Amino acid sequence: MITEAESNHAFPTLWLVRLPQVFAGFEAEILRDLDAKCLKKPGRDYLLIRLEDPSRIHDSAAAKFLRWNLPVHHMWPCRPRETDGFIEKAAQTLRRKFGGASPQTLMAGPLDTGSPNRYFKTLASNLRGRALQLFPPECSLIRDAESQDGSRETLFVLVGEEGLFCGMQSPLACNGYHPGGTRHIRQSAPGAISRAGAKAAEALHHLALHRTVPESGAHWLELGASPGGMTAELLARGYRVTAVDRAPLDPRLNRADGLHEVCRDVADFMPDPATRYDAILCDMNGDARASMQHVIRLAGNLRENGIVIFTLKLPGADIYQEINDLADEVVKQAAAAGLSKLALTHLSYNRHEFTLIAEKRRPAAVGGRRVNQTA
Repeated sequence: MITEAESNHAFPTLWLVRLPQVFAGFEAEILRDLDAKCLKKPGRDYLLIRLEDPSRIHDSAAAKFLRWNLPVHHMWPCRPRETDGFIEKAAQTLRRKFGGASPQTLMAGPLDTGSPNRYFKTLASNLRGRALQLFPPECSLIRDAESQDGSRETLFVLVGEEGLFCGMQSPLACNGYHPGGTRHIRQSAPGAISRAGAKAAEALHHLALHRTVPESGAHWLELGASPGGMTAELLARGYRVTAVDRAPLDPRLNRADGLHEVCRDVADFMPDPATRYDAILCDMNGDARASMQHVIRLAGNLRENGIVIFTLKLPGADIYQEINDLADEVVKQAAAAGLSKLALTHLSYNRHEFTLIAEKRRPAAVGGRRVNQTA
């Protein structure tokens, strides 16, 4: 039985978490690490859990498996399709409960984000529009989800077959600007070289939660670039790209402005010592520890405060503890080399892998000597 006290804004014990299907087999281990109990599954990928220690959402080994999370400060168990006046009733309740809480805006979305049925996506959009008419005018100033201040609280609302769930939390704490995570990016856009382009775009959207995204004209070093899906995405954003792979890029990238293609094994690539990169993107296959060693070697050419976006792949790691051990080892490798973790998460275009985002930090001075900062 879920009580009203468990939905209290100040001390929520109910949380809505999104567990990607690829990790659904680890649900028991994840709940154990969270010290949580699953109460129901109100939508695809989502678990409604009872959680006594909210810090576990962000600090436990399970955190990287959760694509998105939200404290549940109010919920309305119902069947929206069968509820007369659902939008008006829900909007009025949201105003009454949260209108004085000063959210920066209200964001609404469907619980079944991957469903081809657009009913709940349309319902969420209409609910947001009506609710914002009732909230203070400044809440309507943010139209694009990624224009939010990542550190300020937003009222997030999700709707599905089993009703409405909502709560107040910053996009940074939720792990995404959009309800449920990052925005949908078409994988089959006309002329797309591969789905990896969408994965790169999503990683850049996620980076914006943590720091400024490199400006147009920044120089990226891309490792494991073939066939060029990520390369094309970076070039489309106005970046310069040095793309390294022993396999050639897609012919559609021939003579692309801003592209320097290096057909060579990454292990044999040695840039000029004077060359400086603003960011490194690595989507290499194989053992993640070996791939990180290449990144560390080449990070000598990375500018201070430069970015690393690294796909932490999990070949052969099929057991929960093995995955955690591998991820921990790679993060420690990076930290020891001065690459401080900003995020380690599973994005919607990841498969059996995580995305690690790190930043090159200046070595700290201790006792008159320089040592690397750790994450």
